[in-house]
Order: sequence, then C-alpha cells, then structure tokens
Amino acid sequence: MTRRTPAASLLALALLTACGSKDAARAQPAEVRADLPRDQEEAETLGHEIFDLVDRAIDYRGSHQGRPAATFRQMGIDSLTPSTVRRLVNIAREPVVTVAFRRTEDREIASCRGDSQILEEASLNGGRFTLMCTTGSGAQRPIRVGASGR
Repeated sequence: MTRRTPAASLLALALLTACGSKDAARAQPAEVRADLPRDQEEAETLGHEIFDLVDRAIDYRGSHQGRPAATFRQMGIDSLTPSTVRRLVNIAREPVVTVAFRRTEDREIASCRGDSQILEEASLNGGRFTLMCTTGSGAQRPIRVGASGR
C-alpha cells in the first residue's frame, strides 16, 4: 500500500501542475487586452460572454430535440449580471445573443450580438470571430474578436 501512495501523490501533483499551466494560459489574454484600443477591449469582453452564451444555447437546443430555449431563464442562465444585460431571440431556431453593458456613458461600445455562425467562424479561424457591435452613438459595425483580438 505504501508503494501506491507515492505513485498516487505523483499523479495528483502532475494533474495539479497541468491545471496550473492551463490557468496561466488563460491569464495571458488579459495581459494582451491591455494593449488593445478601448473599443476593441470592450468588444472582447462582450465577445467572450456572447460566445459562451451562444454555445450554451446550441447545447440546449441539441439536448431538447431541436427545440431552442425561448429565454435564458429557461436555460438556467441569468439575463442580468453586475455589468451586462443579456438578450436571446431565436430566428428560424437559431439563437441570436445580444449582450449590452448596463452603464454605457463611458463606453465606446454599448452592445454586441452574435449567432451560431460565430462558433463555426472561431473553429476555422483560430478562435477569432466577428460580432456586430453598436457604438455609444448608435452606429453599428462588425468587430473581430477572439484569440488574438484582431
């Protein structure tokens, strides 16, 4: 029994080390984000949230025999966070997710939206995808976000 304990400890240490390096890799985008223009940084923030929500909406549809969720509440997701408001609409069973900042006075970007196409685009472009974003003045423009931010 003493022979297995060191082996188990070694395995646990290896797993913890691997997890630690994964977390360190996640910290790098925040460092890169500091070098981005303000509008790009804001779009990146919204983009990560939109990507996650679209992915979860697609998973929900897949596990409910093709029926999309009508609301985030139905999926067990809050539509309000401390800094954002989330909206979900379905167009021909395809989820369209909009995430807007709750306070837009000092923001370049007020909101962004994306649909299921961002998942495919990200898989083909190394994690980069395009969102349609609305500026504080109400103008809309596409902004590319994701892995490298550009």
